Amino acid sequence: MHNPPALEVQNLHAWYGESHVLHGLSLTVREGETVALLGRNGVGKSTLMRSIVGILPTRKGTIRVWGADAIATKPHRIAQLGLGYVPEERGIYASLTVYENLVLPMVLSDRGMSTDEIFELFPNLKERRGSLGGQLSGGEQQMLAIARILYAGARLMLLDEPTEGLAPVIVQKIGEVIHLLKKKGISILIAEQNLHFAARIADRFYLIDEGRVTAALDRDEFLASRERVEVSVGV
Repeated sequence: MHNPPALEVQNLHAWYGESHVLHGLSLTVREGETVALLGRNGVGKSTLMRSIVGILPTRKGTIRVWGADAIATKPHRIAQLGLGYVPEERGIYASLTVYENLVLPMVLSDRGMSTDEIFELFPNLKERRGSLGGQLSGGEQQMLAIARILYAGARLMLLDEPTEGLAPVIVQKIGEVIHLLKKKGISILIAEQNLHFAARIADRFYLIDEGRVTAALDRDEFLASRERVEVSVGV
C-alpha cells in the first residue's frame, strides 16, 4: 500500500478580510520530494503557506497532511501531524540564545533530530549556541529557524522565501542542507523567487499568479521552459 502524499491541496480558496487571494489552487508534495512555488511578490505564495498551517482562518477547499484532513484543524494540531513552517520573518527570539531558541518548541514526535544531529548539520550554530538570537546574521537566523522545526520532529517543511537577502555562500549552504534533508526522506514545499536556487533543489515546480496555479512542471519541463518561467516570475 502506497503512503499518502505528504501534502495534498485541492481547490483551495482563501481570503484576507474581503480580499479573495487564492482561487481554487491545487498542488501535491509527495514523500521525500522538494517542490518549489514560483511567482512574483503578492501572487499568493505566502498566503498559501499560511492557509496550509492554519493561521489564515478564512479558507475553504481540501488540505491533507499525510492523508489527515487539515482544513478544519487548529494550527497546533496540524503541527502535530509533522508539519513545520518557517515564515519569511523566521520568528527567532532575539533575547534567547541559539540553544534556547532551538529547544523552545514542543517536541512533536520521536522523529525529531537530536541537538547533536542538528549541530552536525549546522556546525556554525554549534559554534554560536550561546549567542543571542538578535546577534545572528540573517543566514544564521534562517538556519536556526530550519533547525528548530527539525528538532520538533517535522517531516514536511514549508519554507517561505528562505534565501531572500542572504549572501551567495549562505544560499549555497541552505541548498546543501535541503539536499541532505531530502536524503532523509523529508518533504519540502518552498516559496522562492531565486530561480537559480530553485532549479538546484526542486524536483517539481508550480508557477503561481493571482492566486492560481498557471503551470505545473517537472524538472525537464522547467529547464526546457526557463525563459518563459523567468518572464512569469518577473526575473
